Amino acid sequence: MTDRKRTSNKMVRKSDLPQKTCPVCQRPFSWRKKWESVWDEVIYCSKRCRGETKKS
Repeated sequence: MTDRKRTSNKMVRKSDLPQKTCPVCQRPFSWRKKWESVWDEVIYCSKRCRGETKKS
């Protein structure tokens, strides 16, 4: 179970999870369980990238 994630009792490969691209660093980032209810609102991959937009 190294590269699988359990979601509602069925196994999902990490490669099958939704991905987005961060507008600041241009790197792809994957869905996380803590973002389950707000995935449509998630824009940045990290707090650092969120802070970079405020500096510019």
